Amino acid sequence: MAGRPASVAIDARAAIRAEIGGVERLAREMAVRLPALRPDRYRVLRPPAALAHRAGHLWEQTLPLWARRCALLYCPANLAPVFGRRNVVVIHDAAALRDPSAYSRAYVGYQRRMLPAIAARARLVLTVSEFARAELIEVVGLAPDRVQVIAPGVDARFGAADPAGASERYGLGRPYVLALGTVSPRKNLAALAPAASALAERGIELVIAGGERSYLPVPRVPLRRLGYVPESQLASLYAGARALAMPSRHEGFGLPCLEAMACGTPVVAARRGALPETVGDAGLLADPDDPEEFAAAVLAAVSDETLRRELAERGRRRAAAYSWERTAALTDAAIGELLEEARPGAPNRTGECSSQRA
Repeated sequence: MAGRPASVAIDARAAIRAEIGGVERLAREMAVRLPALRPDRYRVLRPPAALAHRAGHLWEQTLPLWARRCALLYCPANLAPVFGRRNVVVIHDAAALRDPSAYSRAYVGYQRRMLPAIAARARLVLTVSEFARAELIEVVGLAPDRVQVIAPGVDARFGAADPAGASERYGLGRPYVLALGTVSPRKNLAALAPAASALAERGIELVIAGGERSYLPVPRVPLRRLGYVPESQLASLYAGARALAMPSRHEGFGLPCLEAMACGTPVVAARRGALPETVGDAGLLADPDDPEEFAAAVLAAVSDETLRRELAERGRRRAAAYSWERTAALTDAAIGELLEEARPGAPNRTGECSSQRA
């Protein structure tokens, strides 16, 4: 594959991480789907596994050298070479700038220096929701015409998940409500305590699935934690849940909501950030700063069978409108427009990328 003509390099540093969240999921899907869609246009640049996280920052900054014969560099996971002027970068949100208390001081400092510089120099900034777009315009100072929204998608496997596998693996012998996400203050998981108590009275357990990140403080949450759930078990875990509870104070998109909907699982989400935009009328929305209101919404989602059927039907319909094929096609179209703009007289119009592994 190396040496064949290509005009766009894909930064796959986030795509190779073992534990993935929404950012890594998009990176992984695009690293597979864009080259499959246009084999002659894209080349994937992957670092060694040891450089997937913090140690790979320097590798990422050298990508303009590895991709020097490419017209563009697509970076799907918030960061990109800071001095690069051929970047198409996906910035999922500006959470660290909006709410620095939810992150480590070092991480916030890095984001404050890097994010505006990367965004200012990028050929195009993509983001995942209208909420995130408005936030980037306000907080980062981007011009509106330089930020385009392309939403993530849902894999078809979520619509055909068997709930038995995850229940057995994690010892979920009674009905459960699931909260999923990296454990951090902005996920607001402690607000679920009243819901957990009310559910327990009905024989329903509230469980939290999600790993930790070194740059995120880990709040004390007095609820059962399953830890990071591998991809092979995730759809089953959604499918077996009576509901998904997502009380986050800030989300750039909220992919777990769509994934749960695809499984037919009712969703209760915060009336905050991008979650109302993502959930629409297919789930219940509640104030994340009012634990009692949030608990009441969760109880309604698990106990009202008529409401449950309505939410399951609406959720499946909404999730069906989002696919990774759509995300890849829209991303390719946006990149294609940039390539066309640069075509007259551009020295790299038929260039090629160095290799698949930098």
